[in-house]
Amino acid sequence: MRLIVFHSHYRPGGVRRIIELALPALVGECRPDVTSVVLAGGEAPPAAWVAALRRRLPGVNLTIATEAAVGYVSEIGGNWTAGQFKTAVVAWVEAVLEGASGADTVVWAHNLGLGRNLTASRAWVDACGRRGVRLVAHHHDWWFDNRWQRWPELRRTGGRSLAAVARTIFSTATHVRHATINRADKRVLAGELGRRAGWLPNLAVAGAAPAKAVVGAARAWLDGLLGGRAPVWLVPCRMLRRKNFAEALLVARWLRPEAWLVTTGGVSSADEQPYATALRAAATRHGWRVKFGVLAGAEDAKPTVAALLAASEAVLLTSLQEGFGLPNLEAAAAERPLLVRTLPNIAPDLAEFGFRFPQAYDEVWIERGLLDARAETKRQETRWRAWRAGLPRACRAWATRPPWWDAKGPMPFSRLTLTAQLEVLAHPAETSWARCAPLNPALRRWRGRAETGTLAVSRWPSGAARRLGAEAYGRGWAELVATAPGTVVDGAAERIAEEFFRAKLAGENQYPMLWNLSP
Repeated sequence: MRLIVFHSHYRPGGVRRIIELALPALVGECRPDVTSVVLAGGEAPPAAWVAALRRRLPGVNLTIATEAAVGYVSEIGGNWTAGQFKTAVVAWVEAVLEGASGADTVVWAHNLGLGRNLTASRAWVDACGRRGVRLVAHHHDWWFDNRWQRWPELRRTGGRSLAAVARTIFSTATHVRHATINRADKRVLAGELGRRAGWLPNLAVAGAAPAKAVVGAARAWLDGLLGGRAPVWLVPCRMLRRKNFAEALLVARWLRPEAWLVTTGGVSSADEQPYATALRAAATRHGWRVKFGVLAGAEDAKPTVAALLAASEAVLLTSLQEGFGLPNLEAAAAERPLLVRTLPNIAPDLAEFGFRFPQAYDEVWIERGLLDARAETKRQETRWRAWRAGLPRACRAWATRPPWWDAKGPMPFSRLTLTAQLEVLAHPAETSWARCAPLNPALRRWRGRAETGTLAVSRWPSGAARRLGAEAYGRGWAELVATAPGTVVDGAAERIAEEFFRAKLAGENQYPMLWNLSP
């Protein structure tokens, strides 16, 4: 059996982490007959990462297949014509699948639903169909989930209509299976696709804490980076706008003023650069105790994320949206206190697994006097109207007016533009805390615990391994691959897309920071 794994890139992040954890699980627990694994993508994975993965796949021939044209379209250089681009993509996919048949090959394609290369997505579906090769489309993120600036790019790469894009991403072909990482997404797909859609929650491992010597080395590395010993509050994420780093910085400054806020990943997409640049510039200008992207760049001679988690005093996750919440589980595995925004699409799943997060909150509330509220509302109205005008015409009616515009009193920090968030952060931390503490009673309790080192740890539930361990993951993956296709009614892909669009465009699911790429 040959397993072909496809992802546009293998940069540090959640998808790569799942691949490195899940591949040994699939081979060891699910398909011991796998003798060959191909890592296919738009760029080669780091050599050290590949070497570590090979050690975890003894007896398996692991090879790499790359073609720049199957990476993120926005990052592909060269003067391609549309015809040349499609030809290059299709030829490469055909070459990777050379000699494959439904009896001996499975393709595991990650994040086709992100829409970063619709041509590649269509090529995989078509080429696998001609050979009868099963294709598992594993969806971690969606292009329509606060990423509507992707629409012009999708149109340039063959998505001439919303229906055409839907038919590619939510393919109803009998050889395609769809895997989601939360139940909310799975329910939407399964409503039309039946058993062709499965829930495959991210694989996580407990009881694998780094050795004390490794944690000590990570702490020493942090001390050198920070210029001395100080508490570290860690945000284990790449520099993405949806991670809402300004909120993490605000919470850390309020609850633990002497701590350094440290983030792990760097900027992995050119689209995110303006956000990262603005945030870094503000931090430098104000002298905030923050280090961004400490694991960015070459990965050699740096601690692992797991070691940094174990070496930190607390972990923060202030994301506006997540598909699963892997850092939640990693903080629990590392036995570190976690301060985390509650996200409605993933909180029920984590609760079902038995996880409890004592420092979970819905919003951080800000007194209006800490920012120019009138200017912010005008700024948001301008950006919202431009964003809405850029939506496909059929979707504009679903993009309802943001409800917080009409509210009086405190403002949720997460619903501000980065410009306004930085305006709040520019105030001395004690000043903004004194004015906002009455609005945030939970944070007021946690501040006392942070000062005394008694923040609660999110424990790893005893029964979670049965749901999130290697055996469960391998079994769930194998069952999805082997599922009989059943019957799907015409128009299923379009109906799935519309249900998602209506939900994602509703005012309560909008965030000004994600309307466009401006800070």
